[in-house]
Amino acid sequence: MAYDEIYNELKGKMTDDKAANEEMLKQEFERLMREKNTDGADAAAHLIMENMPEDKRDEIIRVTHIDGISLDEYYKKIDVLLDERNINDAKILAEKLYKKITVDFKQTEKECFVSFRNPFEDNLYQILFKPEKTLTRTPFDFPKYITTYAYILTESGSPLDAIPVLQKAMEYNPVDCGPKFELAEVYKRLKNKKRLIEITAETLRVASSPQAIARCYANMGYMLTDFGEYDDAVAFYTASVMASPDPAIPLEMQHLADLKGSPIQYVGREKVEEVLEKYDITFGPNQEVVNVAAQLGAYYLGQKNLKYALNAMKITYGLTRDQELKKVILKYEASMNPPRSSKPDITQTVNENPEE
Repeated sequence: MAYDEIYNELKGKMTDDKAANEEMLKQEFERLMREKNTDGADAAAHLIMENMPEDKRDEIIRVTHIDGISLDEYYKKIDVLLDERNINDAKILAEKLYKKITVDFKQTEKECFVSFRNPFEDNLYQILFKPEKTLTRTPFDFPKYITTYAYILTESGSPLDAIPVLQKAMEYNPVDCGPKFELAEVYKRLKNKKRLIEITAETLRVASSPQAIARCYANMGYMLTDFGEYDDAVAFYTASVMASPDPAIPLEMQHLADLKGSPIQYVGREKVEEVLEKYDITFGPNQEVVNVAAQLGAYYLGQKNLKYALNAMKITYGLTRDQELKKVILKYEASMNPPRSSKPDITQTVNENPEE
């Protein structure tokens, strides 16, 4: 539904009880945020602001704005500066945004602020991490904002300073691979093999696409190449290609051959699993991630919410390549998007990169 429709629908549910209205609108806002319904969340947020006393409204504005600009718009200014390669000015704004987030959205003994991008991340977090604190979902992508600041620090020559910043980014969404990949880049730059192995294992625990899994293995391949452990590097590059082919990997394999001074070739799965086990790293997706995606797909199908059912099923398919599931996905996508011609063209409808 469009903004106006949702606004009018929510307003129709309101009564003379302001406290009850506030609770209802808060629940609706969180639901719409989980469903990535931007118009709906905006409508609920507008009504929340309208319903609250002026002093409380002023406090909300103080927390969610910098210099009169909302945090999401403030981040866009940083993004523009980076596009213009103006890293010095971007750093000033990014540091200010980082301090704003960590001060005004700080965890307490009972409350934890989180930034999930979709219902899958919300569910995966609760299954894997079993939080005991009250979760307060923010309308901003804090991990992205903070990771950008860490990237700027690294590019400015301060990779060590970026480490605690990235650890803070992960607190707001422990199942987001973005901050973890940036931290892996820092460890690669610092040639810290031990920490790279740890962050790779941590990332694989939550990775929900074959591309993310492949990147984890490739990171290990890069590090092991730097350390001269060429045979193990080959196994990790092989694992990366098996998870999701990437044109960069053959180039890395050629670089390995040049360093070694002799031809090299990909190894078999048995050897891959043997080498990965040496580093306590698993081959393939975390089964818990697959289970959450599959259960979420079934749940949304039961709720007749095809949009979210398809999103979850595509994650499951990406991790399993289950051809029967692919048929189900194509069937429901065809029902949602009837072909304009007599011959439906649905062969390209499965999203091979569900994390995007």
